[in-house]
Parts: sequence; C-alpha cells; structure tokens
Amino acid sequence: MDTDLFLVLGLIVGALAIPSILSAFTDGRAPRAGAIMVLISGTLLATAITKHPGGYSVNEVPKVFFHVIGRYIN
Repeated sequence: MDTDLFLVLGLIVGALAIPSILSAFTDGRAPRAGAIMVLISGTLLATAITKHPGGYSVNEVPKVFFHVIGRYIN
C-alpha cells in the first residue's frame, strides 16, 4: 500500500474517532472504541509520514486527499 492511502485512511479514522469519544464521555462510559480508533489513526499517520520521502507538509494534505479519493472513484 502506498503512503498517500495510509495518510488518507489515518485522517478518516481519526475524524471518525471524535464522535465516538464524545459520545462515550457524554454517556459516562469509557471511550474504548474511540481510543482504539485513535491508536489506529496515529499508527497510519506515523507510518505515512515516516515512509514518504521528505514527509508531508500541511499544504500537501488536501491535494493528496483528493488524489487518493479520485483514484478510487474512477
């Protein structure tokens, strides 16, 4: 798998973890699923950043995101 896909998947999983964590705290439960999603997201993001030559800059992220999405839509 390529690092661009890891970056996009890490961002998506990280974004999906936020509602899970907030819901768990609101209901007074332990945020187990949200914590696991944060760990998966962090691992994917760390792998993408370290394996990509030169890393990623903040300005590159939207371009990479839409490139990966466009690659799988077509």
